[in-house]
Amino acid sequence: MKNTINAEYKPIEKSYWEGRKSNPDIENQYWHQQIEILNADNLHQQNIAQPNIDIALLGYVCDEGVRRNSGRIGAKEGAKAIRERLAKLPIHFESKRVVDIGDIVCIDDDMEACQEKLSYLISDLIKQNIFPIVIGGGHDMSFGHFMGIWNIIKKTSKKKIGIINFDAHFDLRPVEKKSNSGTPFSQIISELKKEDKTVDYFAIGIQQQSNTKELFKIAENKQINYAINYDCESSKTELEALKKRLLPIINNNDYLYITLDLDGFSSTYAPGVSAPSPLGFTPYFVFKMLSFLFDTKKVISFDIAELNPSIDRDKLTANLAAKIVDFVVMNFNQDIYSFE
Repeated sequence: MKNTINAEYKPIEKSYWEGRKSNPDIENQYWHQQIEILNADNLHQQNIAQPNIDIALLGYVCDEGVRRNSGRIGAKEGAKAIRERLAKLPIHFESKRVVDIGDIVCIDDDMEACQEKLSYLISDLIKQNIFPIVIGGGHDMSFGHFMGIWNIIKKTSKKKIGIINFDAHFDLRPVEKKSNSGTPFSQIISELKKEDKTVDYFAIGIQQQSNTKELFKIAENKQINYAINYDCESSKTELEALKKRLLPIINNNDYLYITLDLDGFSSTYAPGVSAPSPLGFTPYFVFKMLSFLFDTKKVISFDIAELNPSIDRDKLTANLAAKIVDFVVMNFNQDIYSFE
């Protein structure tokens, strides 16, 4: 990573990973016992010296994009809250080496620098065949996350990547004065256009009440595919219909980047977000769709955005986010993740 970027990298503290004690005579039972804490600055040496790392957790400690978007700030504490809940979950992934490599921290409200530093670390992980799971943090992290992936794959023969976003919002707002948590996918499309490239983007869970007519028009003009929230039900018929709609983006791309904004869930399950809504999807729906997407063996990276612990209720949203991370780890197949 470049040290001149105005954002800070912080290795994680062991105190973030505490949980129930268990009999030392039996194997590890919980995340806090199994997780390894590593420093990203010498990750390459550690990945060579021991069995290969399969998955790396990385925090994006920034909610400047939410502030710029007139949202309720507090998402910068999301990564810590997810770790605290994840630590207490039982493990079912003994064959996978999962590490926590710390946080990228925003300094002086310089969100752009935070995104840039995130992109460098994502590129480094993917070069080492390590699957990134980014926990945040505002959804502005998607711009840095995607660019980290793109800066690697564009140099290879397989350079087609699709974005699947579970979200109530398109996040396609044009950048006016400054980018924010509502502009990341517009920025991605613009950046690739500079290189005469396009990117497939499919948004799942879009709510009419959360997006202006202008945003729907932008989506139409940019040929963005989306599933409205009313189509994101858990019945077998609707699940199969959505899977069928996703087949073109799956078949037309070498890789998939999945990003999940917690405000896409119904506020029954995720009250701790800047823009909660009772009209969102259910955890059951998301877990079914994630299982389907990971079965494609094309998912190259994953993130969770917009947890705001300061307005969470009974840690419901943090618990949900932690269980999503756990689900992704269990469904990720390290045998097929070999980036070339």
